Amino acid sequence: MDPTSIADLKFETALAELEAIVSGMEGGQLELEASIAAHQRGMALIRHCQAQLERAEEQIRIIENGEAREIDRKTLEAQ
Repeated sequence: MDPTSIADLKFETALAELEAIVSGMEGGQLELEASIAAHQRGMALIRHCQAQLERAEEQIRIIENGEAREIDRKTLEAQ
C-alpha cells in the first residue's frame, strides 16, 4: 500500500488506490493484519473521496450563481 498521506491525494489517485485495495481484498490472499490495515486505509480513502466530491458539488453550486439545485448524480456518473 502507498504510504502517501491521503490528504495529499487527488480524487482520481485515491479512487484508483481504493479500487486496488478492494481487488486485493477480494482475492482473499491477504493475512489478517494486512486485511485490517487495507480496510482501514480503504475507509480513509472513501472518506477522502466523499469529502472531495462534496467540495466539488459546492463549487458547482457557486458557479451556478448560488442556485441550490440538486445535482443529478446519474449524469455525473455517466461522464
